[in-house]
Amino acid sequence: MKIILSNEALLWFKEEMEAVSGDAIRFFARYGGSSPLHAGFSLGVTKEQPDEVSVETEHDNVRYYIESRDKWYFIDHDLHVNVDPNLNELIYSYEKA
Repeated sequence: MKIILSNEALLWFKEEMEAVSGDAIRFFARYGGSSPLHAGFSLGVTKEQPDEVSVETEHDNVRYYIESRDKWYFIDHDLHVNVDPNLNELIYSYEKA
């Protein structure tokens, strides 16, 4: 399982979440919504320091990660993060790892 961020997504995190060197961005499973992987759950994102990291990647000294307690959500898939240029919102896709 990997986290793959497009250049547009990295810029989005800097502009919209004011991510700077030393910050950490967490992707997590949240109750509500829907995703291609799980009905009734969707993916959330927040800026907070990690507790027990399962998967992470780093860009410009910013950590992007998934906690161990949330790895069930991805079911052996890689997380791809991009930006919808019309809405300026994050979009997620999942590819079998």
